[in-house]
Amino acid sequence: MPKQPPRAWQRMLSGRRLDLLDPTPVDIEIEDIAHGLAFVARWNGQTAGDYPYSVAEHSLLVEEIFRRIASDAPVKWCLAALLHDAPEYVIGDMISPVKAAVGPGYGALDERLSAAIHLRFGLPAAIPKTVKAKIKRADRISAWLEATQLAGFAEAEADKFFGRPKQDVIDGLTLRLRPPAEARAEFTSRHAALLAGL
Repeated sequence: MPKQPPRAWQRMLSGRRLDLLDPTPVDIEIEDIAHGLAFVARWNGQTAGDYPYSVAEHSLLVEEIFRRIASDAPVKWCLAALLHDAPEYVIGDMISPVKAAVGPGYGALDERLSAAIHLRFGLPAAIPKTVKAKIKRADRISAWLEATQLAGFAEAEADKFFGRPKQDVIDGLTLRLRPPAEARAEFTSRHAALLAGL
């Protein structure tokens, strides 16, 4: 009897069956993304406070920073910034040293999921490099804030790893921890607001 290939799909709470190796836009639901991201901890959970700092919270922060550094960007790129880590709702958040150890397979999986997610919400499968670079910049700024406010880094250490952000970009950004249900609700609400503006 031939050996069955390993299962490569996951049942989502929406009832969708998401094939991780060949994801399609029709199997992507924002409620599944928001729920998953609200329960995935950044920094491997090594943050101060009574709740983990979730990828949903991080995604909201990155989108806010992106709007500050690209104030003339169309709404679709703000949506791309909000969804920049969306694949982590099923593949989890790996810190950079672990991604390096896992190798290129993680990146390929992330790209396939990103493309399906983008298409599901009316974005191009691949984001233009100039936009992607600005989202990456916002991501690094958010990492600096998270490192210094939640993950126990001294500012000098965070400067070394992430680069010191300009003060006007981070003014007033104080991170807060809250229950996953609240992060999930805000992520879903922000997604709906951005979709309505497309």
